[in-house]
Amino acid sequence: MPLSITHLGSGSRGNATLLQSGETKILIDQGFSGRQLNKRLNMIEVEPEQIDAIVLTHHHGDHAGGAGIANRRWNIPVHCNFRTAEKLGFDPLNDVELFESLQRMEFGGGLSLLPVPVPHDGADNVAFIASCDGQRAAVVTDLGSTTEELASHLRGCTHISIESNYDHGRLWRGPYATSLKHRISSDEGHLSNDQTGELLADVVSRKTQSLVLTHLSQENNLPHLAESTILYHLDEVFQGDIAISLQDGPEFTHWIGQSEKETELRI
Repeated sequence: MPLSITHLGSGSRGNATLLQSGETKILIDQGFSGRQLNKRLNMIEVEPEQIDAIVLTHHHGDHAGGAGIANRRWNIPVHCNFRTAEKLGFDPLNDVELFESLQRMEFGGGLSLLPVPVPHDGADNVAFIASCDGQRAAVVTDLGSTTEELASHLRGCTHISIESNYDHGRLWRGPYATSLKHRISSDEGHLSNDQTGELLADVVSRKTQSLVLTHLSQENNLPHLAESTILYHLDEVFQGDIAISLQDGPEFTHWIGQSEKETELRI
């Protein structure tokens, strides 16, 4: 059964990614208000009540700030690790479904998610490797450095969505305080375009059909800089589609497991 991935929006003002396999619909992160989530889902003809679960990467507000709202308003179950639950004020025993890193979660439609730990800024953050019908796709966001464990799980993925947060020159020439620049560029901050390109050069193969660059800083990056830097590092290894997920809303859906790689949304 094919798997589709739609980024409802990506950036410091809110993140959510919709995975669909058959009738099963899973949100990775929910960093929007209830109104915004409803609006963005309606743009792709999905109702909030159709969401089977919200699975959180970590507790930061732009990724998890709207999880409680969605849980209360539409009774959507929330899955997260213990520290994320604790930081968000959930009762870990009664309010959420807990998972541990590298503990596979099974959902309907043949879809499973594997949480892989990644280093990020005071959070117990994870990336997710989605498996469905023999295909694998990755959603990787908010990490300051890569690990061999993450790289090993990314190898062989048909699709990779990954943050490409900042351009090094724009960050250090920009208006942010020096302390914030150091935090962003630290091993527990965010990935620069070059760091993302280096990681992808290590893990991408001819099997990789599509890439989406996410969580671009509006202050410290530009879409064309991110894309050109990634393609520079990939050289001729990557022959698939590359796209950018921005803050303003869903723009396209990537299909994994069928010949149609990308379907543009008419919005």
